[in-house]
Amino acid sequence: MWGIILPIPREKQMGRGRLQEIAILGKEKKAMVAMTRRAWLAMLGLAPVVGGLAAWAKHKNEEPTPQKLSPRERLQRDHLPNVELITHEGKKVRFYDNLVKDKKVVINFMYTNCGDGTCPITTANLVRLQTLLKGRVGRDIFFYSITLKPEEDTPAALGKYAKNHHVGPGWLFLTGKPEEIERLRRGLGFAYSDPAEDADKSNHVGMIRYGTEPLMFWGASPGMARPEHLLRVLLWEFDRPLPRKA
Repeated sequence: MWGIILPIPREKQMGRGRLQEIAILGKEKKAMVAMTRRAWLAMLGLAPVVGGLAAWAKHKNEEPTPQKLSPRERLQRDHLPNVELITHEGKKVRFYDNLVKDKKVVINFMYTNCGDGTCPITTANLVRLQTLLKGRVGRDIFFYSITLKPEEDTPAALGKYAKNHHVGPGWLFLTGKPEEIERLRRGLGFAYSDPAEDADKSNHVGMIRYGTEPLMFWGASPGMARPEHLLRVLLWEFDRPLPRKA
């Protein structure tokens, strides 16, 4: 059913931060809400159960399309661009066709020379989360870490970073053309309205986007939350049955 808000049950909320994960599905028009660490901190100070930033909200203004698209097609067009990327293994892939379509995914942005420690901490948390998922990563759940500095982070550099952090199978580190990475970042909602803040790449790390693409359910969570909390959030989302293919 469209237009519903799906909160995490009380027993699945984060204890200390009392965060609540929310996934919003608009009836027709959807947009990724800007996902920033500042927004999370502000929300934590305003309400006891606020957090888990809603992944989707309705567009106020959307140009009419020449052809009628399904909600899933509109979502893909506006937020999941089919840009070409290169994996840390040197393989060329298309973001939507090869990585996201029909899959359950966890996505974050990072860069290898992240100076404030956020990227290594988030990566370490995701490594622990990968272990807690007990072999599901690469089977029915897929992890993707996308560099914000494609000019510096070559496939070889990303491969070394992955090896140093003991990343397991089913998790790809990705680079590509700067303009394609930028398009992907904005489409996924990792953006500030203020140009100066948006230009600071450190503002876009430390958060994860997770989703079940065929069901059009998307959410967000702080990547530096306890791995056990992230596990509860993801399993609550990812254990929904997928629609049968025709």
